[in-house]
Amino acid sequence: MAQVISSPVPAGSALQERLKTAYFHDSYQVQLPDDGSSPMALYLRCVSRTPGWIDGLMRLRNRVVAPFGIKDLGALSGIDAGRDAASYRVGDRAGIFRIHSLSDGEVVLGDSDRHLDVQVSLMKLPSAQGLSSAMTTVAMSTVVHVHNALGRIYMLGVTPAHRVIAPATIARLAA
Repeated sequence: MAQVISSPVPAGSALQERLKTAYFHDSYQVQLPDDGSSPMALYLRCVSRTPGWIDGLMRLRNRVVAPFGIKDLGALSGIDAGRDAASYRVGDRAGIFRIHSLSDGEVVLGDSDRHLDVQVSLMKLPSAQGLSSAMTTVAMSTVVHVHNALGRIYMLGVTPAHRVIAPATIARLAA
């Protein structure tokens, strides 16, 4: 399995402007062969390879939070497997998230409710000196803003789980 490293949210990420007021943020990077895939294609590949235990945790999460008015998001892997990455546009849903921005270098997706806002970025980083052009570094970053006490309570359970789920998910890109 590829080595995943914890890192700062990349400097060029669209999420940078949201960091100052974030309740939570993190970012993980992995190097993988550069097959020319767009950030959207990489995101779809990443979530389509979600480990079963993560989707199990999502089902549990959905049952536990429903009585508190927090959305049932479905499964992280719940994307349209037949849909081509190039057909997605800003505003479309891609699994549990809606696309907020889409470029050649980054896709930002997210979801909001009255308790919190979540944004996730998948960004292809510019090649570093000495890094083979056959390899690319991909960063998956998350920024969360909470709106109330229920959002903060929710994050008490989600934060430790996220710190396991996010790197496990991005590692699957290199599998």
